Formats: sequence, structure tokens, C-alpha cells
Amino acid sequence: MKRSAPSPNVFRALADPTRREILQLLRKGALNSGEIADRFEATWPTISRHLAVLHAAGLVRSVRHRQEVRYELNTSVVQDLAHHLIDLVASLPHVEAKPPTSAKATVGKQEA
Repeated sequence: MKRSAPSPNVFRALADPTRREILQLLRKGALNSGEIADRFEATWPTISRHLAVLHAAGLVRSVRHRQEVRYELNTSVVQDLAHHLIDLVASLPHVEAKPPTSAKATVGKQEA
């Protein structure tokens, strides 16, 4: 089954290490923005902006529970992304593995 490519927003969201760390936290379960912000040195508004980017990319979803909004990992989007990356790698031409050459060995060959 051919899947559509992930939105560019997904890759933009994943480009930031703080957002990747937030996703790691949410793997353990839903958290509210305050609980997430407590785990970072960044301000609450900064974490809120990170959550907005993750939400716009579809990587997290917000669930209202009474007065509280909790964020949880959107596993279907994450799974689609993983499948896309696996398909991408599988479609790459296979290249024979060559042992790495040291810079010193390369310089010596050029001088000869």
C-alpha cells in the first residue's frame, strides 16, 4: 500500500531538539503544558509555541478534560512517518560498503 508523504510541517516540527524531547516525554503518557514546561528550562510560552507546532504537524493531539488540556502523542501520524521513512530507505540504491579512508591516507595518495 502506497502512503502519501508526510506534511512538510512534520519535518519542520521534528527539526527542533526540544520538540523531539517533548515527543519522547509524551511516549510515556499524556501531560498538560505545565507538566511539560516543568521539565525544561524554557519558559511556559516557549513550550506552548513548541506544542502548537507539534499540534499543527499532527504529531500531538490535545484532549480537553474538564478545565485542563492534556497533550498526547498522535501515534497514527508517527506510525505513518515511520513507514514513509522505511519505504524511502528501502527505495535507495544499494551501495557496497567501503571501509572508511583516513584523511592521512587520502593525502598520501594525492601526493604520489
